[in-house]
Amino acid sequence: MSKSPGRDLLLRPDRVWDAIENGPVEGVSVLVREGRIAATGRDLPSSPEADVLEMPGCTLMPGFIDCHVHLLDETADTKPAAYQTLTAVPALRSLLANGFTTVRDLGSAHLPLNVSLRQAVEDGLIEGPRILAAPNILSPRGGHGDKQPALAQRYGRDVGTLADGPDELRRAVREQSRAGADWIKFAGGGGFSSAVDSPTSTAYSRVEMHTIVATADDLGLPCAAHVFTDRAVLRAVAAGVRSVEHACLATETAYRAMEDAGTYLVPTQYVQTYFLNRLEDDDFWDSGTATLRRSYAEHTEELREGLLRPARSAVTVAFGTDAGMFPHTDNWREFPTLIANGFTHLRALRAATSVAAELLNRPDLGVITPHATADLIAVEGDPFRDITATGRPRYVFQQGRPVRGLPT
Repeated sequence: MSKSPGRDLLLRPDRVWDAIENGPVEGVSVLVREGRIAATGRDLPSSPEADVLEMPGCTLMPGFIDCHVHLLDETADTKPAAYQTLTAVPALRSLLANGFTTVRDLGSAHLPLNVSLRQAVEDGLIEGPRILAAPNILSPRGGHGDKQPALAQRYGRDVGTLADGPDELRRAVREQSRAGADWIKFAGGGGFSSAVDSPTSTAYSRVEMHTIVATADDLGLPCAAHVFTDRAVLRAVAAGVRSVEHACLATETAYRAMEDAGTYLVPTQYVQTYFLNRLEDDDFWDSGTATLRRSYAEHTEELREGLLRPARSAVTVAFGTDAGMFPHTDNWREFPTLIANGFTHLRALRAATSVAAELLNRPDLGVITPHATADLIAVEGDPFRDITATGRPRYVFQQGRPVRGLPT
């Protein structure tokens, strides 16, 4: 069957998980009307105004939310903006086909291109998940977001959204807001792919981090901090960021601070194993990724131990992958990675639904309840028994419109 425009849609899967209960419930149907959940329940009657879709073998869940993606190809930073923007089109299609109906894009180095992508999706010009955008990654000079320091030294041309000191940072945050930011992202520490710094460095002072967060708060914008170590995490949490990204080298001290402050953690675990598991594969690396390889080789043992810590803590974890550092088609693999590192199925699945929606301040997303937005995914099997079911989406609906599994 195909959904007729303007008609209700009655979905009848084997089981439904609403992201509120502790597991899926069998025998429940979901009625979709005008892009929202109209009703859920057993034995919901069909009507002449509704198309009925039987979904045998499927679990129906809220559409997944990836809170840390990079839609734009950063290897194209020095290419024309139009070309770099077009590199996001296949990424958007892949993420939506995977059942990710909302993503938070945490910025590229230069130009607020993801804001235009957000508008293009909203206007129906391109197909993809709903986008919440941090236009660019704020970074100090010589920090993680300083993408071409050699170019800056030779020709005086910065590649990155670079700002140092309170005055520059206030202006940079305000410019991000003017560009249409939903979030402010800053590099509070170094990174594995950084041209100059290292993942163990701390990028901004206490005063600088407080300036970023306070300026963003004045503008009604939450902050996300790219940080890896205790020192950087503690400084970002003290500044009042809403989410900490990565924290893969942090210890229990940092996790307790996040717990006490109510800070969300977005642990991006698959990307770490993606590189760690390929360290001995010479064909995988080239001259452009030599720095990345050296950094992962240097911190292998710390990373592998660090990946086990979030599951042992009570920190609130939201799902995020760093897709773009690896192929976007594989972002669903964050789910089995979380399970392998000690997360329960329930905690991992909530991280990508109701908890992610809470982080993004979107209570209409991430749940299947009356009046919620009808972003839905039906996977083959039961992900509470087999987490790899998350990689088998049979149907995807965005605001009640089928984007996978049915002709539109």
